[in-house]
Amino acid sequence: MHSIPQLTFFTELEPQALMDLFADAGVTSTLKRLNAAVSVGLLDLSAERAKAIRQLNREGIPVTAWLLLPKSDGYWFNLNNFPQAADFYQAFKAWAAAENLRFSWIGLDIEPDINEPYDITRPTPGSLRAYLKRLLRPSPYWQVRAAYAALVARIRADGWPVEAYHAPLIADDLKARSTVLQRALGLIHFPVERTVLMLYSSFLRQLGPDFLQVYLPDTDSVGVGNTGGGVDIPDEPAYLNWEEFSRDLLLAHNAGKTMHIFSLEGCVRQGFLERLPEFDWNQPVVVPPATRLRLGRGLLQALLWLLQRPWVLVLAASALVLLPRRKPCA
Repeated sequence: MHSIPQLTFFTELEPQALMDLFADAGVTSTLKRLNAAVSVGLLDLSAERAKAIRQLNREGIPVTAWLLLPKSDGYWFNLNNFPQAADFYQAFKAWAAAENLRFSWIGLDIEPDINEPYDITRPTPGSLRAYLKRLLRPSPYWQVRAAYAALVARIRADGWPVEAYHAPLIADDLKARSTVLQRALGLIHFPVERTVLMLYSSFLRQLGPDFLQVYLPDTDSVGVGNTGGGVDIPDEPAYLNWEEFSRDLLLAHNAGKTMHIFSLEGCVRQGFLERLPEFDWNQPVVVPPATRLRLGRGLLQALLWLLQRPWVLVLAASALVLLPRRKPCA
């Protein structure tokens, strides 16, 4: 038996579909063989969802409570909806106690408001104007960051460690000691026990392996996907096939990382889950050098550093203006 790294599977299903998924004994038995955990997206706090989670508890499968808001409130947690996030946590805690549910982790998903769709990888003039407007408006970034940090402390005091799911570009903002991207996109970063960068190579396809490789050092656990499922995204790329999926697993494992796989239902539908117990984690994989992407990240971080400190540009421009001009030779 090959050594299997720690795997956590995301699932983001409505209550009946969630119960149907775990009614399949083959799914739960395979999860147990893998010693895998499941991060259950809390689209609601229903009795049906509680029933599905209790089944996982009985089977001894660790469960993460992946907190989500109603779509009218932005769905994912971000810079603009902290009050709703805090209220939902209180409602979740009461529901978990009333339904006698056990959770190993609490997952906070930090992404832009679902009602403001934009794609940072394919910006349009309209989206660029929206980013700039958001960046230039007064931002309560540090107050909201402190509020989220206090929420994390409250969750810890209630007995749960916290993991956060982030878009990978937040790592560049942090390396540049910047908040530019976070403010422009409505994101927020705060310390947690485990950071998961969502390195879904399905969104970049040919650049996917390079993209995964260059961000691996910046995450505690690697978000691998997308194998199918999740919210509807216009023009969403094709889901990963087995060759792409297994390549990403091996790249993450070679880097010594645990993995969060999106999604469980996608893996079941494509037949990936049943193949994982016998998967050879020691097989060779081509590690991409990703030289151009590394250079691109360096340039992006330099730009973010400057944008966070516009006074540097002002001083540089002033120095150029004030430099003594050489007199022309006679």
